[in-house]
Amino acid sequence: QVQLVQSGGGLVQAGDSLRLSCAASGRTFTRYVIAWFRQAPGKEREFVTAIDQTGITRYSDSVKGRFTISRDNANYMVYLQMNSLKPEDTAVYLCAADYGIYYRDYEYDYWSQGTQVTVSS
Repeated sequence: QVQLVQSGGGLVQAGDSLRLSCAASGRTFTRYVIAWFRQAPGKEREFVTAIDQTGITRYSDSVKGRFTISRDNANYMVYLQMNSLKPEDTAVYLCAADYGIYYRDYEYDYWSQGTQVTVSS
């Protein structure tokens, strides 16, 4: 079992950068894939990116080239660096954990509390 607590987020302008952090509890952190999802008002939760136990990453087409996911296994942390932010990136962002890279939110058993990211034009 793993608990996830995220930090970061806030209000920025288009073109700005922001970094989200996801802190995991437990020594089993290295066994998990960590993913980021986001949910905009009135829309379904969508996959953003994920990093597996070996550092392999996957990105959605909408963020590829702008967002970077990384993990620090020694400190049980995963980061989401978001550059060149656009108004359409506005959403609640959540990190999630499970044993594989899945693109559907229902595949993940563990979730953070979520944080709002708002990008103004």
